[in-house]
Amino acid sequence: MENSQTITSVARTDLAKQRGWYYNAVMPKRNVIKQYGSDEYYHLYNRGVNKQEIFREPNDYYYFLSLLKRHLSDNSETDSSGRPVKKYSKEIELVAFCLLPNHFHMLVYLIEPTGIVDLMRSVMTAYTMYFNRKYKRTGTLYEGRFLASRITNEAYLWHVSRYIHLNALDNSVDFKTYDYSSIAYFLGKKHASWMHENRLVEAEKDRREYSEFVSDYETMHSDLKLLQNLLASED
Repeated sequence: MENSQTITSVARTDLAKQRGWYYNAVMPKRNVIKQYGSDEYYHLYNRGVNKQEIFREPNDYYYFLSLLKRHLSDNSETDSSGRPVKKYSKEIELVAFCLLPNHFHMLVYLIEPTGIVDLMRSVMTAYTMYFNRKYKRTGTLYEGRFLASRITNEAYLWHVSRYIHLNALDNSVDFKTYDYSSIAYFLGKKHASWMHENRLVEAEKDRREYSEFVSDYETMHSDLKLLQNLLASED
């Protein structure tokens, strides 16, 4: 006889199927995108050179997020030299993110093909300058050019978003309370004009169901490992 935990897992799996959140073994092949198309979703990833930390303390995480906010918000701003800050909100939307000590993940919706390169160049360059100045170092901070994987179906989209949020488990913390991911936006605890989690969740019912979907990581552990292997990466 099935216990209550098994029944709950089955119910969540049925829910995932109903909402288009379930995927089978036919997944997009691992790839590194160099040309981008409009009206498409992408998973972006990068890590520190030699897998070294790129975020050492809370202020580092907050500064990186402030750069995203600066370039993705609509309000006019100037930098420390009085020059207008470049805005990319009409080119690209940030849907989900998770920052870990030595790497980060982002899920974006691309409006204009140049959006990814424009945003990542601005954010990664500014953050490298900040990090090198703060920690008195020189040279490159990242392992290389950021990696991008095109998301080609809705089921894959949902599971990438869950994979991103569950990365918080690598820091041995509850993903629902992790300060450096977008999960609080998905659960309705935070709101920001530069975040577009409403592309995946909008109504309160959506948020509750999404929380259950992400929480069901134990029964989907093997699937998440498969997904990790298929995401863009370099040997």
